[in-house]
Amino acid sequence: MNNKTLLCGIFLLGPAMAGAQVASHAPTGLSPAPGNGAAAPMVTATDKPVAMVNGSVLTGVDLLREEYAIFPYARQHNGAIPQELAQQIRDGAMKMMVFEELVYQEALRRHMTVAPAKMARAEAQFRKQFGSPDEYNAFVQSEFHGSQQALQEKIRRSLLIDALLQSEVESKSVVTFAEAHAYYAKNPAKYTHPESFTFQTISVLPPEHATPDQLKEGRKRAEDDLRQAKPTKTAEAFGLLAEKLSDDDYRVVMGEHKPLAVDQIAPPVLKWIRAAKIGDVSDVIQIDQAYTIVRLNAHTLAGEAKFQDVRAGLEKQLHEARRNQLRAALDSKLRQNAKVQEF
Repeated sequence: MNNKTLLCGIFLLGPAMAGAQVASHAPTGLSPAPGNGAAAPMVTATDKPVAMVNGSVLTGVDLLREEYAIFPYARQHNGAIPQELAQQIRDGAMKMMVFEELVYQEALRRHMTVAPAKMARAEAQFRKQFGSPDEYNAFVQSEFHGSQQALQEKIRRSLLIDALLQSEVESKSVVTFAEAHAYYAKNPAKYTHPESFTFQTISVLPPEHATPDQLKEGRKRAEDDLRQAKPTKTAEAFGLLAEKLSDDDYRVVMGEHKPLAVDQIAPPVLKWIRAAKIGDVSDVIQIDQAYTIVRLNAHTLAGEAKFQDVRAGLEKQLHEARRNQLRAALDSKLRQNAKVQEF
């Protein structure tokens, strides 16, 4: 987590919490800044305590900020969080809020400080999120009762949390070339792939337990679709037809199927694909009571992905796994002797 993410959590609610007519935003651009058309959340929270961490009180306002950090889409719906997700999001927000407070307290215990130049840069970055000085002043007034010092303390807190996490998590989660290559070499099965084909479909699906007349009508529809599909020269042109004509769920992705191994492809389709060339469009193929038209887009032979082709994704995967482990370990360590109460 970097200071952009932390500052985002600190200021997500902003003036909306106090009823000001300024859009909710983050100071770093991760959330919409005032003046760009974003709607302010309408959900309100109180200063009622929801948790206490070693004597420090965390309130409903703090919790709602974290909830919006986890589920920013709420800001597009008057601050509402879907009921089916509410408890899960609240639990995650509570855990994150307590964790950040523990990290902040640990930074203070270590007597960590923020250099004046870094503090000045963070303040300047925050101000840039506002469309005008009036919007900035309105935010400071609504969120901090006009106190620049209170705002600075919030920014300083965020930077201290970021600094400790950088030291204890980020710097230790870096994955080297050698580590990534060793993982690749020890897990060859993860980087081998079977023969596969990528294709698009336009399908006609008669009703379940279709009558002979309904099957006949389905076949007629498929033949009509085929007359439009055959002349298409590109995957995009075929896909636009799939969006318009197809009955199957793949129509929402222009009829495209992800690469499928040969043992996952219906035998009638596989038989045609084996004889087709890239870009070919099939005749109507019947699969049970369904009728489909197929366009072949790619053929990948069985083989092993080269390290240079998977290196970037592998390093990112290993980095994320290591970072999550280090964060979890830090959380457990900080909680060992902490007094945490949730209300």
